[in-house]
Amino acid sequence: MEIKTTDLMMVLSPERMIKIPEVAAVSAELCPAMMQDAERQGLVINGPWIFVSHSLPKDGQTAFRIEFCLPVSDGITYRGDYVIKSLKPIVCAAKQYRGPLQTLFSDGYGPLLQAIDTAGHALSGESREVYHQWEGPGATDNQIEIQFGLR
Repeated sequence: MEIKTTDLMMVLSPERMIKIPEVAAVSAELCPAMMQDAERQGLVINGPWIFVSHSLPKDGQTAFRIEFCLPVSDGITYRGDYVIKSLKPIVCAAKQYRGPLQTLFSDGYGPLLQAIDTAGHALSGESREVYHQWEGPGATDNQIEIQFGLR
């Protein structure tokens, strides 16, 4: 576990209220559409995808707020279907996860949450997944940084 502060960045982003099992389908539809919109608008992609969750539930039945964020360079007037906004820095506990989505919670989230609890940290309610490398849901080469905001 690493404790760090994330950077301030500009992102192209919509928000959705969805359930955990819906994330894969919503992102598979939304992310390519956002990428096409960014390219049409002349935005410069400035980093990997970041999914920001608020009050992520422990079950698959409860809806939560999620922001699908594509970092972009500032300074271009945007007139598309989404919003450009600042993604504020957070102090977080972070862990690098490598593997398929199937074991993201058991091998990524679980050990990080245990380490946070053992260290006596309190969660802020915000968590992030930073997709440094994405090969597909079942790929073992996926590299996802898991971040839990701390109070």
